[in-house]
Amino acid sequence: MIRPIVKDVLFLSQKSLPAVKEDLTVGIDLMDTLQANRDRCVGMAANMIGVKKRIIIAAVSGISLVMYNPVILRKAEPYETEEGCLSLEGVRKTTRYRRITVEYTDQRWKKQTGTFTGFDAQIIQHEMDHLEGILI
Repeated sequence: MIRPIVKDVLFLSQKSLPAVKEDLTVGIDLMDTLQANRDRCVGMAANMIGVKKRIIIAAVSGISLVMYNPVILRKAEPYETEEGCLSLEGVRKTTRYRRITVEYTDQRWKKQTGTFTGFDAQIIQHEMDHLEGILI
């Protein structure tokens, strides 16, 4: 289901709760909503569609990857950049890492570990900030 994008800063600045297996449908809603906004968006967190759970989606190398309860295990090569967000107006400066390793649960509810670089890593870091209530 395509969900409306939340722009309420008070809601978006709250930390998300751990996802459970019953939240798998939120990942489907994130896929649908990302696809509907693909012309101006490359990733989303569940709180952007009104669900305060630790779930993100990122267009990684052109594939929509849903991550439940993602955790960054390693990060390397910090750099400064500017980012925009579908939930906020304008762009803001932030620090990101060129290479990250993330542990997450996939849509089959299996643990996965992936290493991401460049823009893919940047997207994931931005969405994971949302899970912590961090708005750039």
